[in-house]
Amino acid sequence: MSSSIFSLACNFTSHADGGSFKSISRGGGGRSFLCPIEHVLVTNRLPLLSVSRTGASRKARKESTCSHILASVAGVSVDKSIETAELPKGDMWSVHKFGGTCVGTATRIQNVADIILKDSSERKLIVVSAMSKVTDMMYDLIYKAQARDSSYISALDDVFEKHKQTATELLDGNELASFLSQLHLDISNLKIMLRAIYIAGHATESFSDFVAGHGELWSAQLLSALVNKHGMHCNWMDTREVLIVNPTSSNQVDPDFAESEKRLEKWFSRNPSKIIIATGFIASTPQNVPTTLKRDGSDFSAAIIGALLKACQVTIWTDVDGVYSADPRKVGEAVILKTLSYQEAWEMSYFGANVLHPRTIIPVMKYDIPIVIRNIFNLSAPGTIICQAPANGNEDCQKLEYLVKGFATIDNLALINVEGTGMAGVPGTASEIFSAVKDVGANVIMISQASSEHSVCFAVPEKEVKAVAEVLESRFRQALDAGRLSQVEVIPNCSILAAVGQKMASTPGVSATLFNALAKANINVRAIAQGCSEYNITVVLKREDCIRALRAVHSRFYLSKTTIAMGIIGPGLIGGTLLDQLRDQAAVLKEELKIDLRVMGIIGSRKMVLSTLGFDLSKWKEIQQESAEEANFEKFVHHVHGNHFIPNTVLVDCTADSNIANHYYDWLCKGIHVITPNKKANSGPLDQYLKLRALQRRSYTHYFYEATVGAGLPIISTLRGLLETGDKILRIEGIFSGTLSYIFNNFVKNRAFSEVVTEAKEAGYTEPDPRDDLSGTDVARKVIILARESGLKLELTDIPVQSLVPEPLRESASAADFMKHLPEFDGEMERNRQKAEAAGEVLRYVGVVDAINGEGRVELRNYKKDHPFAQLSGSDNIIAFTTIRYKEQPLIVRGPGAGAQVTAGGIFCDILRLATYLGAPS
Repeated sequence: MSSSIFSLACNFTSHADGGSFKSISRGGGGRSFLCPIEHVLVTNRLPLLSVSRTGASRKARKESTCSHILASVAGVSVDKSIETAELPKGDMWSVHKFGGTCVGTATRIQNVADIILKDSSERKLIVVSAMSKVTDMMYDLIYKAQARDSSYISALDDVFEKHKQTATELLDGNELASFLSQLHLDISNLKIMLRAIYIAGHATESFSDFVAGHGELWSAQLLSALVNKHGMHCNWMDTREVLIVNPTSSNQVDPDFAESEKRLEKWFSRNPSKIIIATGFIASTPQNVPTTLKRDGSDFSAAIIGALLKACQVTIWTDVDGVYSADPRKVGEAVILKTLSYQEAWEMSYFGANVLHPRTIIPVMKYDIPIVIRNIFNLSAPGTIICQAPANGNEDCQKLEYLVKGFATIDNLALINVEGTGMAGVPGTASEIFSAVKDVGANVIMISQASSEHSVCFAVPEKEVKAVAEVLESRFRQALDAGRLSQVEVIPNCSILAAVGQKMASTPGVSATLFNALAKANINVRAIAQGCSEYNITVVLKREDCIRALRAVHSRFYLSKTTIAMGIIGPGLIGGTLLDQLRDQAAVLKEELKIDLRVMGIIGSRKMVLSTLGFDLSKWKEIQQESAEEANFEKFVHHVHGNHFIPNTVLVDCTADSNIANHYYDWLCKGIHVITPNKKANSGPLDQYLKLRALQRRSYTHYFYEATVGAGLPIISTLRGLLETGDKILRIEGIFSGTLSYIFNNFVKNRAFSEVVTEAKEAGYTEPDPRDDLSGTDVARKVIILARESGLKLELTDIPVQSLVPEPLRESASAADFMKHLPEFDGEMERNRQKAEAAGEVLRYVGVVDAINGEGRVELRNYKKDHPFAQLSGSDNIIAFTTIRYKEQPLIVRGPGAGAQVTAGGIFCDILRLATYLGAPS
């Protein structure tokens, strides 16, 4: 052992707690505290006396080393008369705390000084952390020394150079010389201490705290010197001389406010100043042993000192604009909260939100001192104020979006469920459960117990669940074997989601809204806890559902836009028109209705394009041409639905493909909403239709198909409105085909039927093969859809259809061949027209649902010229509902029933209806 280490070790005297400490002082305050250096040596019982030294030599080295230690750690304590001053308290004080990122560089330290100089408060106390990464560097020194890694020497040199360079950029003259002198002494002392650790291979916690706290000492001295350089007198405070704390068994400390207040008053009497720069994070025990305030210690320091001074405000300066309504890394639309009550901030921080450690709030609550979270890099942002909630909130505070302030999550948890009939009514069961959990040192995050007392479930960190399960099975082995307990079940891969707000649980509708939002996002809740304090509602979810759940509830409470991931199937005429409509309306929807529709994928029969954030719809056609890949339907659906950052997914089927319609049931089972004008699913086999509708009714997944009948006309919704309000359908009759409406509106005297069909085809009203319209199959599908909506259980084959395609032409090879020979059959249709005209009537091709007789049909019928069906023009559709209420005069819906614009518009309406159901303002 070197002589310096030997001398250092020999100079420490025995202390009451079993360790040995050297009484030293640092800085101008003169307060002595005990440096736990001997812990390094005593713990490992180094053979200190095995080194041969002469008594004279040992004495000389001892005196030399002691002198060096006292100088390097604290500077020589000067005993001189200091004019005392009484410490004023109250609103004249403002407390500011600056974290490591705020003082991370010379430029940032200068910014802090500027804020201090511009603060108009009469008196200011500034709490500073170590420069960014310095505390980690200090702990790394200890780890390396304990591991006997000699690179701790060069690492300590890096610490020295970092502070030397920063000081050189900020200071000059006497301020710089004084700081560098102290820095040299501190570094020299640390080298000796770390050498002792290197030899011992061990460092106690108190020794580690002592070493780690140097970063705060240097930051405080740097900032103090800089403020003095600008002509404003200030003193710096080593808070180990003032803040006294008692360590607890839970890796925390409890402040001794009475003793700390005495020491603060004594310190101020010797160092009166209107500006004080204080170290954060570090403190002392009642025996003057250096320690720290543990996690978020600098914030805690500021709160304690703010309470001791009874300051008007404590400002926590950081690198964010304030407290967010949710983690912005998970919810991009999270908003800055203007205010939080102490309790709300407490709850959010407990559940993992990046706010403040709950213990930071405790000291200021007693004196109703507000805490303000500000961004040092954005001084224009007002930040978040954490204060006492008003006794009687104003009218706005009764709104849901104010009652629920924010959401927080905790990941990597497991649920443990202890259940059995033998638990019911047995006193002490819960106590025994949690006593066992305590024995293994596990942390219980949340508890939920059914009123039946048959089960208790609680959440613990996943890394602790194995030990907890084992101790419970051991402790309750006899009860498990006897059947009084049925199981100790472990449910892994869980997360907690907490909704936090002042007295939200006492307001009707908050809990219902929360769980409704989760249900509509197809998220299952494993456990629920709601405290009687009414500040939070906590749910346990599958880990993979957590982000989606967070976004769903955040959107539902209007804290962000209602965001929906969309997949467009079939970018043809109707699908392409829909994409153009979405493009034109996107900005209005976001701004006015808070609806954010993200098209994540577009797929056709051969090609598809995918996006992770949503397409720029102004360029969707170009993207489709440039970035398309081979269509893969399974990959497409997985991509659109697999984005956990968007809670709700809708697939919009703009095709007429029965194969795609066959997927609807599986999509709804997965929680994917479906919107379509495709008639194949609702007019297909009856059993499949009934199965699909039954699933829709018992789930929170929506299936909208307004455009299957009447394009953009509200036919389905009108029918449902009648039925849901108790009316009874007697008959539905209408012209359901825009194509056939156009043909018969223009089939008048002196015009051949084939001529009108050719005109309609050239105008784009018909399908490429007009037989698809003239066959009546499309109208029959609409009739069967309305019949089933009315409660009739009919198959498509039950509907007799009068085809307008002449029998000889039904098997024509092509559409062109059909059109070529169609004039040959004009005579029969002309005779029908003349017969109708002679009777003062017109021809109309209609579909009929006869609910009384339980049947439907599609046919060519005659109507008087004063009948509403005879008054149509163009491609209009018209539907008449005859019901109990509308028996004498049917309810009529009329309007354009064909064309890409109106059909796409009908689909768009369904999309907006879905958004409303999912939480968008209606």
